[in-house]
Amino acid sequence: MPESKSKFLIPAIGAAAVAVGGIAAYMYFFKGPSGDSSGAIASARVVPDDALVATYITTDPQAWSKLSQFGTPEAQKVVSNSLEAFNKTTLADGNISYEKDLKPWIGGVMVALLPSPLKPTQTTPQATQEPNVLMVVGIKDKVSALNLANRLKSQKDVKSQEIDYKGEKITETQGQGKPTYSAIVNNNNYLVFSQDKRAIEQAIDTVKGEPSFASKQGASEIFNKGVDVQNAVAQIYVPDYASMFEQLIKNSSQATQIPRQTLDQLKQVKSMVAGIGIDNEGVRMKAVANIDPKLLKYKYEPSSSKIVSQFPANTLALVSGQGISRWWKAVSEESKNYPELNQALQQARGQLQSVSLDLDKDVFGWMDGEFGLAAIPSDQGVLAGFGFGGAFVFDTSDRKTAEATFSKIDNIVKTQNVNVQARKIGDRDITEWQIPNQGGLLAHGWLDQDTVFIALGGPIADTLAVQSKQPLDNSDSFKAITGSLQKPNGGYLYIDMDKTMSIVNKFATAAAPIPPVTAAILNSIRGIGITANSNNESTTQMEMLLSLKPKTPK
Repeated sequence: MPESKSKFLIPAIGAAAVAVGGIAAYMYFFKGPSGDSSGAIASARVVPDDALVATYITTDPQAWSKLSQFGTPEAQKVVSNSLEAFNKTTLADGNISYEKDLKPWIGGVMVALLPSPLKPTQTTPQATQEPNVLMVVGIKDKVSALNLANRLKSQKDVKSQEIDYKGEKITETQGQGKPTYSAIVNNNNYLVFSQDKRAIEQAIDTVKGEPSFASKQGASEIFNKGVDVQNAVAQIYVPDYASMFEQLIKNSSQATQIPRQTLDQLKQVKSMVAGIGIDNEGVRMKAVANIDPKLLKYKYEPSSSKIVSQFPANTLALVSGQGISRWWKAVSEESKNYPELNQALQQARGQLQSVSLDLDKDVFGWMDGEFGLAAIPSDQGVLAGFGFGGAFVFDTSDRKTAEATFSKIDNIVKTQNVNVQARKIGDRDITEWQIPNQGGLLAHGWLDQDTVFIALGGPIADTLAVQSKQPLDNSDSFKAITGSLQKPNGGYLYIDMDKTMSIVNKFATAAAPIPPVTAAILNSIRGIGITANSNNESTTQMEMLLSLKPKTPK
């Protein structure tokens, strides 16, 4: 949060909370919104229907407490220091403690983006700004809020005045810089505040009967469906995906005319809802997008992920999936609507045609099965200095075309002072490109009748060609990071953070060390797993797990 905005936050909450005092006498024991994830739709009924996107953050301690089971001692110290710094920089000016003064009464928080009120004109062509932020804060304990308000309103550096709007009180709070506006609405259950008075007026209109974000077309459906995550701590709602991006781009000071083709691409996604939760594996995010099947060019196809077994257990990172040829065909068709992309593809086709290669048929056409792209540790050969090499494995139903393509490329490489030699690894025949006095650069060969590999870096070919007794899909790390992700799916993005950090640390020097805070956070992460699937033509789901290491004693 920018410092200028953080200065407004506490005075705004405090000044607005004064309004709670008028009802405290007869609602002494009343408790408002609890702040858990179920309060999202109630908060959305306070948000105007023209909101582009809304995020709901729970303040339920039980949900957040799951984080306490993770983290190395160094990471725990970083978190502790960060919370202390937040208290000092944001809350200390008002002599406020989050635990004592805010936590008792703040329920769930919804942050909504409203369209900017400023539009470009002939006299002010650059009169664009970021969308307005409207915050809706649940008041779960009015007495605690009142106690804080009584303390804050006596501060000398905070000035406030009340403005009447349709019988409701808007509090204008002047701290340092621009004023902040706030109000207590919806039977005194919610505090709304913003740096734009019009946003508060809209919230009041909404409570009085104007259409709300919860009733907006597309929003009610995603609110009802939600996302299935355990211990949800945040939820994100985008009822009109294309409209949101169009508005954000138009409001940007760097905005240019949006091509029609770009808007058409965005319209493939109708709406989206995402949730972030904390479970026994770490921090998990799930997103569900409602798709317009009429506009979608690439059709989803599930992957068996058998290709993962072709990689060794010590793989650093992997991307796997299905059907590159179908993806390429979709891109080629779509490029007709994008002159620059179409020109680039035509140039690439022309360059390959000059060496008798067809980009569509010889390069991508045979990649119709599963595929996997991986980084594998290596301390030998041309890439030894990097600490890792690359591996590409493809299943194909057209071995004849694939073999012809590799043969053409080998012949081209022979003319570039590179030795192309055949050798055996076990019972497998491979072809290797060797740079004089440096060793193997690339190798390719067949693992079985339908599976071909390309290895970057000398030893990587040996690693792939010799069937490992410890394949990646049977490793503890891969199981922990991807085992709980949804199945079936379209493939994986997998990163083993421990193994990756060992490579990163090699490149860190005394002149450019990894900052201790960054290192502490990265070292507390076991890995990252991402996948996606589609149960039907109109829905796509994405899931990501930030796998965290179990808490260790300090």
